[in-house]
Amino acid sequence: MELLSFNEDQLKAFFLVLIRISVFISMFPIFSANVIPAPVKALFSLLLSMVLFPLVGVDTDLFPESIVSFLLLIVSELIVGLVLGLAVQLFFSGVQLAGQMIGFQMGFAIINVMDPQGGNQISIIDQIGYWVVLVVFLALDGHHTMIWAIKESFHLVDIGTISLKRDFIAYFIHLSSGLFVLSVKVGSPAVAALLLTSAAFGISAKFAPQMNILIAAFPVKIVIGLIFFGLSLEIIAGATETYLGSLRLLFRTLLTWLGG
Repeated sequence: MELLSFNEDQLKAFFLVLIRISVFISMFPIFSANVIPAPVKALFSLLLSMVLFPLVGVDTDLFPESIVSFLLLIVSELIVGLVLGLAVQLFFSGVQLAGQMIGFQMGFAIINVMDPQGGNQISIIDQIGYWVVLVVFLALDGHHTMIWAIKESFHLVDIGTISLKRDFIAYFIHLSSGLFVLSVKVGSPAVAALLLTSAAFGISAKFAPQMNILIAAFPVKIVIGLIFFGLSLEIIAGATETYLGSLRLLFRTLLTWLGG
């Protein structure tokens, strides 16, 4: 079906499909990076919308006549795309939070680096953890699951038919709480070791007050932190694999409750 041959109702339907896909793509771990030019994101969203649109069953007879009602349809598509994107971003944010905790205890808070993806300053440990998750995510075909999710969303949540029920909100809050659980699982070994190191140097300062604790502890904490963070990379990879294994069920559950 050629875009130029669309009638008015079909153009409205295509626009709503494009809205949902564009929001989702803008939050995709790769395309959310600021280093990806906006025209590239827009072009990919447009191409994906053109591929999926023939597979989407849209009842154009249900389209409202008023502009206000159509704007509400646009908002509903924004919400669906946002929910799908957040479901993935929360996992990546959990790993980044763990990296921030470890980096802070190592003393890296004063030597943050510029993140080319988000355009803000983050710790080096945070950045390494993010890239490990991203590599594992792509190696295990996580991007295929993402495309499947956006296609499946049109079957489970028809255009403009979202329903923010209490069960959906409760499930999404539970999903969000997993961010902190993941960060604790990944970061707790290194943080615990670094806290014990700080305690040991604090006790040493009592017996040797002439020792410069700051200068002596800094390299030791870096070495210990890097060792434990290296050991935590296996936890990160395993958590990513487990997450991807349940990602389709997670998407299906979210979309089922979101679609009412």
